[in-house]
Amino acid sequence: MMSQSYPIGTPGKPWGEAEKAAWVAAQVVQRSYFDEVVCQLEELKDYFDIVQYGLLQYQSDYPLYLLKSQNWQNDKPVALITGGVHGYETSGVQGALRFARDKAAQYTSDWNLLIAPCISPWGYETINRWNPFAIDPNRSFVPNSPAPESAAIMLYLQELGANVLLHVDLHETTDSDNSEFRPALAARDGTEHTNWNFPDGFYLVGDSHKPEAAMQRAVLDAVEKITHIAEADENNQLIGSPVVQPGVVNYDTKALGLCAGMTGAPYVTTTEVYPDSPKSSAEQCALAQVAAVTGALDFVHSQAGR
Repeated sequence: MMSQSYPIGTPGKPWGEAEKAAWVAAQVVQRSYFDEVVCQLEELKDYFDIVQYGLLQYQSDYPLYLLKSQNWQNDKPVALITGGVHGYETSGVQGALRFARDKAAQYTSDWNLLIAPCISPWGYETINRWNPFAIDPNRSFVPNSPAPESAAIMLYLQELGANVLLHVDLHETTDSDNSEFRPALAARDGTEHTNWNFPDGFYLVGDSHKPEAAMQRAVLDAVEKITHIAEADENNQLIGSPVVQPGVVNYDTKALGLCAGMTGAPYVTTTEVYPDSPKSSAEQCALAQVAAVTGALDFVHSQAGR
């Protein structure tokens, strides 16, 4: 069993403002959102409209950008691709950008595309799951959201009035979940964390109210050409949830405030890759994210054509 110790707070006592302030003071910038994300967006300006949909005013200002199809037509279905809801999950960010650069042109005749590659840029720079308020954006896609990152993209979509048909939310799990983020969560909430397992490989989280099992299978079929699919544990679970088909678990995304539940899209999936696996690489993980997006787009388009 792993240790529950964490350098901030008192075991069993939830954090107050002093502990949260101590936590944010300990965070340091480790990479550049502008160099690694925004510069890539600039390279795509001939193919997409670059939309600034918000501004985070933290220690530094972080403009929030998404890519929108230039040939937007109201009679086309809308596909939303999101990455970097958890800023530290690198392949989600880079996978969304890679899809925009390498594959999106194949889909713009049939789809209106919205690609928000880095919803949490402060988290990207500090390699963090939370924002500076020690809030998890991916539990905050709720009315009157306490997370500005989540609130900004929800407001933009509401004002756009887009009827989203497909939403693919790109995530990953890293060894730092056990070394940092799970202990921090237990410390923040004054609880004890007991599940230290995570799957070795790629898996999907569907929505328990609209599981769309055939779409999830199509996504996995595309991804397994790139990297391995996670196997269930001895309890037929992945990350503590029952496996509903190989490589898939379902969550109540809206009730949990997850990004995948924010639009009401009938087709939704959340990806999870494991870049620390000895059987995969950062490049494979980014390409797996691209394959997940294209697999979902291809499947939903095929269904619409029937």
